[in-house]
Amino acid sequence: MSVDLKTAIASDVARIEQAMLDDLALSATDTAPLLAEILRYGLLHGGKRIRPLLMVVCYRICGGGADKGGNEAGVDIHRLAIAFEYLHGATLFHDDVIDKGLIRRGRPSVHVAYGETAAILAGDFLHARAMLLIGRGGGIPALDIFCQATTALVDGEFMQLHNARNYNLVEEDYFKVIMDKTARLIGAACQIGALIAGAGAAEQEALREYGLCLGCAFQIIDDLLDYQGDEAATGKAVGNDFCEGKMTLPLIIAIARAEEQDRQRLLEMLAHPEERKDRVAEARALIARYDGFTLARQKAEGMIADGLARLHSVAQGEVWPERAVLEALAAYVLSRNK
Repeated sequence: MSVDLKTAIASDVARIEQAMLDDLALSATDTAPLLAEILRYGLLHGGKRIRPLLMVVCYRICGGGADKGGNEAGVDIHRLAIAFEYLHGATLFHDDVIDKGLIRRGRPSVHVAYGETAAILAGDFLHARAMLLIGRGGGIPALDIFCQATTALVDGEFMQLHNARNYNLVEEDYFKVIMDKTARLIGAACQIGALIAGAGAAEQEALREYGLCLGCAFQIIDDLLDYQGDEAATGKAVGNDFCEGKMTLPLIIAIARAEEQDRQRLLEMLAHPEERKDRVAEARALIARYDGFTLARQKAEGMIADGLARLHSVAQGEVWPERAVLEALAAYVLSRNK
């Protein structure tokens, strides 16, 4: 069964947006006006809402919300799901401060518009609010999953910091970072959705694994778009990761496969930050020569296939429309251009 993804998710995305609007309005009554302004600025202008959407869909696929309205036995699943958008938003606020990112979603980053201190504090608030929502709506088991994912996210940031000047990374190091920084939070969204619906351990684990595979593939495609994407669509310069010296999968593969002369040339370019911007085209050619782009895409495709295979153990029948949404999301990850 196939679905038109945009049509299939439109209602849930709208309800997630409304849940954020309502919650931000509610929290604004107890917070400083400047904080409320920053939260609206940083959260309500773009974003795919993939994490909360996955939580809602996984909740339904496991039998939650029998009326298809998202509410059953007092569970407001859309309001609970925005915790994942809040935590994601918090990481973006903080990441832009750390990375000196000037633009986010086509507008000045929060720290550019409001200052670094305000951006950090607003991110802290979102983190705390996310934990409150999950704890209240999902109880200790859900909060435990959520906090484990948050802990892994921070650990992944430190691992990336540790690896920053290691230009001989192996794929295992790379996957450890993206698993912790990106995939575990997506896996947690899927698992908590299943948990809230009352799913058993096997279904929770299957959906968690689907989320992990989806998250890793999403990051690999990001790596490819950085070298091969359309600047107008991605919103950033081609080769930006190389200019910053980031060891992403296409480059790691190329360095591992390259003949010694080409390998040394790539390492030499990485070792001289002031020259990288003028060497992007050369780097792209060398990565292509050693199939770095092709093999990285194959890795993403393999992870998507693994993730989809996990869905076979999840209940079928009436929940097939939700299964189809998960399949369409997986296809979107591989085909996206931004």
